[in-house]
Amino acid sequence: MKLILTADVTGLGGPGDIVEVKDGYGRNFLLPRGLAIVASKGAEKQVQTIRRAQEGRKIRDLDHAKEVKAKLDGLGAVQLAGRAAAGGGKLFGSVTTADIVAAIKSAGGPVLDKRSVETSGHIKTTGKHTVAVRLHPEVIASVNLVVAAG
Repeated sequence: MKLILTADVTGLGGPGDIVEVKDGYGRNFLLPRGLAIVASKGAEKQVQTIRRAQEGRKIRDLDHAKEVKAKLDGLGAVQLAGRAAAGGGKLFGSVTTADIVAAIKSAGGPVLDKRSVETSGHIKTTGKHTVAVRLHPEVIASVNLVVAAG
């Protein structure tokens, strides 16, 4: 069965890769979980779109990672608004990595992949929090996040 991967699959490939797998593996595992789509002419156009989107978020090398780290350090504190209980400072739900990436982008920072953001647990309260962004195996940026009731 010929499939196009839409996400990273360990031991098989990354998004946009065209792979040949056994019918059962594709039909029972990859397709139901949304990890792949059946290869066709129209789907190959989607591959180009997936790759372009991935290239925009990708850190190319160590020097590029250091440039992105310098941009993140220059941002200062990143503001993020969350729905919170009155007076208690506790959020309804928690701040996700996608929320953090969107807040960094809206603050004028670079476009990041949400999988590169590492929190020290769930952020469920308002106030100041420090979040690590792993840009490269050798480069880790630290971002100050201010969660306010909004």
